Amino acid sequence: MQRGLRFQGKDEMGVLDGYRVLDCSIAMAGPFAAQRLGDLGADVIKVEPVTGEWQRHTAAGGARGNRVNVSFLSLNRNKRSLAVDLKSDEGKAILLELVKTADVFLQNYRPGVAERLGVDYLTLSAINPKLVYVSMSGYGEEGPYRDRPGQDLVLQGMSGAMLSAGREGEPPTAAGQYLVDAVTAYTAFEGVLAALLHRERTGEGQRVDVNMLDAITTLQMQELSVFTVAGKPQERSAEPHAHVYIRAPYGAFATSDGFIIVAFPPLKTLGEVIGEPSFLTMNEEVDGWEKRDEIFAKTRAKLKDRTSAEWLAAFSEADIWAGPVYGYADLVDDPQIRHNGTFIEYDHPTEGRVKTPGFPFRMSRTPPEVRRGAPVTGENTRQILSEIGYGDEAIDALLSSRIVNEEKP
Repeated sequence: MQRGLRFQGKDEMGVLDGYRVLDCSIAMAGPFAAQRLGDLGADVIKVEPVTGEWQRHTAAGGARGNRVNVSFLSLNRNKRSLAVDLKSDEGKAILLELVKTADVFLQNYRPGVAERLGVDYLTLSAINPKLVYVSMSGYGEEGPYRDRPGQDLVLQGMSGAMLSAGREGEPPTAAGQYLVDAVTAYTAFEGVLAALLHRERTGEGQRVDVNMLDAITTLQMQELSVFTVAGKPQERSAEPHAHVYIRAPYGAFATSDGFIIVAFPPLKTLGEVIGEPSFLTMNEEVDGWEKRDEIFAKTRAKLKDRTSAEWLAAFSEADIWAGPVYGYADLVDDPQIRHNGTFIEYDHPTEGRVKTPGFPFRMSRTPPEVRRGAPVTGENTRQILSEIGYGDEAIDALLSSRIVNEEKP
């Protein structure tokens, strides 16, 4: 069995074992944050509509599963599913009963929706004063943009980061992943752990507000401080330099058979390795900025004559920072990735053998683990309702009236 993986149904304690999380979020950022809590042992109950969460019906990259879309599968492991109609009085009563048993409540409704549903912080904290209540939004709960949709690429554009790479005069450069969603998820994860630590010390719950705009802005701590403290503007160059605040050469360069990354090496050393005499007398901290385009162009001209493997071997020998440019097929098969156990595999009852990225950290005593794959809609509805006092007849009545839903894998 791979590290960080245990078989479904095997009872072992994680560091958050005994904590209950109510995940009322949709899309990526909220479910991703809740999944991380589940990876550490928390009992995460995904509270979703009777027809299933939106992400179940929207396929990322056109990748649809048998009954669980790949995008949903990747963000909802280690959760149980309760499918319930929160717009009904009976459905809301179920959620409020669950709140009494919960440690964390996580939602990413648009501002104002939680109040309309009666699941806002003031209401829920009155029921459970120890509750850690996490509210995630695009731009903040208040302010002029509070009602704007919080979409990853829209926030990337607003963050300023798209103009920190690429050529002057060319379109802004987007990240190759859902960067804002991911950093927002990790920000929420961090906030939950801090609030739980506070509660352990004081017995007090609290509200944690996380918004995508602040998350992606504070991620750029170093870049934005260069601008706000040192007053240096973002000046893109004529060549495709990888970052406006890093001296040349810095970027992806074509070789005779692919691309490699070269990251701001000492210019004299680089000149010796690639045979570029003009670099031997350059001052890297002066010329590296003032002659960015010249340095980039000369480096590009030299590197196209040899293979990626040849250049990477030569740069390694000279202690120059360089590395390959991978596609996903290369990444998955990389020897360090395989050694780290970065990807995990497990059997899912409807999707078969699943291979997916695992956990971003290791713990010696309480490691994150896969206890269950992503549930089908309402898979655990009956089990969860039983835990908060509903009898079989009452559950059957709720199922018949479609207040709740339960599907079997």
